[in-house]
Amino acid sequence: MRLHLDKIGSVTRNLRPGPSVTLTSDIRVEAGSVLAGRILGEKSTYNQLEDLHGRFTRLHSGDVILGALGHRNALQGYEGVVPDKVAVGDRVHLLNLGGVLGHCTSHNPDVGAPFEVEVLGQLLVFPNFGSRAGQPASIQMGALPTGDGLPTCPVVYVAGTCMNAGKTYAACALVRRFAQAGLKVGGAKLTGVSLMRDVLAMKDYGAAAVADFTDAGVVTTDANSATTAARAVFAALMRQGVDVIVAETGDGILGEYGVQSIFADPELRALGAAFLLCANDPVGVVGGVEELHTRYGISVDVVTGPATDNGVGVRFVAQATGLPGHNARNQPGALAEHVLGLLKQRVLNFSLVMDTQ
Repeated sequence: MRLHLDKIGSVTRNLRPGPSVTLTSDIRVEAGSVLAGRILGEKSTYNQLEDLHGRFTRLHSGDVILGALGHRNALQGYEGVVPDKVAVGDRVHLLNLGGVLGHCTSHNPDVGAPFEVEVLGQLLVFPNFGSRAGQPASIQMGALPTGDGLPTCPVVYVAGTCMNAGKTYAACALVRRFAQAGLKVGGAKLTGVSLMRDVLAMKDYGAAAVADFTDAGVVTTDANSATTAARAVFAALMRQGVDVIVAETGDGILGEYGVQSIFADPELRALGAAFLLCANDPVGVVGGVEELHTRYGISVDVVTGPATDNGVGVRFVAQATGLPGHNARNQPGALAEHVLGLLKQRVLNFSLVMDTQ
C-alpha cells in the first residue's frame, strides 16, 4: 500500500523517511516499529508534532502521521505502554510530541487525554537497491553503532529531581560558556522519551555536536537500555572530536527512564568531572543531594533549577547543603563560570586545552 504522509514524527529520523511511503499490514509489535496512522479528533492542548527538523506543527483530525511504538512514564504527561497486539484499523494513542505511539494507561489533567490514532500499517523500507522485497521498519535501522569505548574528555552530568526541573536551561548555559571559552562542546541527552527539542537547544547555544538515545535506536529509555544508549551517544560525540560533553539525563533521578542505571555504572559515573542537580523545591534539593551521595557516592557540585529562582532558595541551598546555588535563568553566566572553574581544577591539562583553542 502506497500512502502520502501529512506529517512525520521526529522519532523516525534515523530512517530519513520521505512523504511518500509503502506500508505493510503485517505489523511487528515491538518498541521502535515505525507505523503510519490517522489522527482522530481535535485537541486544544498538547496538539503538536515535532518533525524531522525539530519544528513543531499543529495536528488536526485526519492528518496522516508517521511515528514509532514505544512506552512513556511521564508524571507531568502521559503514561503508556506498547500494546500486546496491533492491527490495521486499531486505535493507539500519541504519547508525546515526538511521535511515540502506544496505549495510554493514565494522563496528567494538564495535558488532557491524548490523540487517538487509527493504525494504517507499518512502514516498509527497501535497503537493497533494485529489490522489491521490503523490510518492516524500526528506528534501530540507521542507528548509531554500539559504543566501542568511553570518552577521554570530561563529562558534566546535569541531573534533576523530576521533569521540568530546569535541566535543559542549565545544560544550555554550560554549553554557551564552554563554547565561548573556545572549547568544542558535545551536547547529549541520555534518557527520556524521544524528542529532539533539548539537544537542538544545546546546538543553538553553541554545541558543535549533539546526540541522544533516539540516535542510538531507542524510543524510550529504561533500566535495560539506558547504559547501552549512553555509551553509543558518548562514542559518537568522541568521534567528532569534542573537548567536553554536557550530558543531560531526562526525567528525574528516581524516575523510570534508567537514570539510576547510568549512575550505578562505575565506568559511566567515573566520567563525571562535575555533577549538577536541578531541583524544583527545597525538599528536592535536600533529597536529591542525599540520594545521589548515599546511593551512588556522587557529590553534587552545584544546585540549580526552580529551587534557586530567587535569594530565598539560594540561601536555603547554602544553609541546608553547604553547596552553591546558581539559577540557570537568572545567573547563567555565574553557573557556567563556576562549573568551568571546577573543570580547570579537576581535569588534567584542561586549561591547556582551552589555551590552545
